[in-house]
Parts: sequence; C-alpha cells; structure tokens
Amino acid sequence: MSESSVSLQAFRQEWQSKWAALAPRERQLATAAAWLFTLALLVLLGIRPAWRTLSETPTQLREADAQLDAMRRMADEVQALRQRPLVPPAQAEAALKAATDRLGSGARLSVQADRVTLTVTQVSGDALATWLEDVRTSARARPSEAALQQGEPGQYSGSISLVLAPGAANR
Repeated sequence: MSESSVSLQAFRQEWQSKWAALAPRERQLATAAAWLFTLALLVLLGIRPAWRTLSETPTQLREADAQLDAMRRMADEVQALRQRPLVPPAQAEAALKAATDRLGSGARLSVQADRVTLTVTQVSGDALATWLEDVRTSARARPSEAALQQGEPGQYSGSISLVLAPGAANR
C-alpha cells in the first residue's frame, strides 16, 4: 500500500472512533450541521450563479434589442441613401462648399477628383458633426480618414478626408 492510502485509512479509523464516542444527540447535531453546510454550498455554488444569470437576462435582452433596433435603423438609412439618385459633380461640389461655408473661417476645402479634404482650425464638434451629416446626404460623400485634435474643450483642429460617391466624382 502507498503511504497516502495508509494515512487515509488511519484518518478514517480515527474519525470513526471519534464518531462512535459521540453521544447520539451530538451525532444528530453534527449530521444536521453537515447537511446545512452541504445545502449552503449547493446554494452558493449551484443555485446563486444560475439565479443571478436569470435575474440579469431581461436587462441584457433589452440592451441587445436596443442595439439591434439601432443597427436596423442604420441599415434602413444606408438602404435609403443607396436608393437616392446619383449627385452630379457640380451639385456635389456646390453642396460641399455650402456646408463648408457654414463652418466659418476656420475651415478650408480641397477637392481632387473623387477625394475631398477638409482642414479645420478650432471648429466645434457639433459643427463638424452637422457638416459630416450635410455632406453625406447632399454630396453623397463618406469619410475615409480623420486626423483631429482637440485644442480647447469642444474645439477641434485637423483634417477629414472624404470619398465622393461614384456619380459625384469629377470625370
């Protein structure tokens, strides 16, 4: 026999002799304590994690549904934009210039074939967001790169590169 099995047998025999020496009432209390401990362990390790998962699931489902709704709205918006007619190059350039003029003197526009670069100095984030929305819908331009830095709070400087839709590019 190995040393571990001998020590296990010795422990078992010692435990059985101590158990036999206990009074019947003490054995009942020890048995009840063991059952309570086992029940507590079962609850802590088996039931509580499952219960927590069940209680968190409705919140997670609502969040997932909200994300799905947002994605569907974006997909619908993309589909609507794709179905719009192509913008002639002159109209696209006019829309870009009009949107850029609304940004004020801190914005400069450079158009080269199907690429547009906006360079801004101290322009507000809200104005940039409005500009992006305007050029996306009216000129059918989509952002490809952005290198912006925040100077003062809410004021940005840098550049945004856009690609014009195929029908809006100068040919």
